[in-house]
Amino acid sequence: MADTGSKGRALENVRVRDCMHQGILSCAGDAPLAEVAAIMAKYRVHAVAIANRSGGRPTGVVSDVDIVAAAARGEEPTALESVAAKAPTVSADTSMVRAAQLMAENGVTHLVVLDAASGYPIGVLSSLDVAAAYAGRAEGTPV
Repeated sequence: MADTGSKGRALENVRVRDCMHQGILSCAGDAPLAEVAAIMAKYRVHAVAIANRSGGRPTGVVSDVDIVAAAARGEEPTALESVAAKAPTVSADTSMVRAAQLMAENGVTHLVVLDAASGYPIGVLSSLDVAAAYAGRAEGTPV
């Protein structure tokens, strides 16, 4: 079995801003979940943030798993009703190791990325972004 310790340590030097997807798709909290599903399908994304009416940090993130769960139950909730917890956020200056820890601790596959200075959302980091960074570092290639 390969030693992965050095790979994880290498990710300490990689920042979220280096791996995240710029920009963020959002919807209103009272948007029907079918509308959120349409946004995901149109833009081929797995998560949509629920916009905070007063601006600033999103109040939640609807994932593709939330949509599948509602469909399986035959429910038609709003975006806000479909999420179980507040959206975990991470600063763009955070290390990829810490971002991966936050995902694992919160049981989520997406983190809303906040600008370190303003605190406003600037992007999304997915578990696939973490995997790509980990694979790149494992092979010695840049992220």
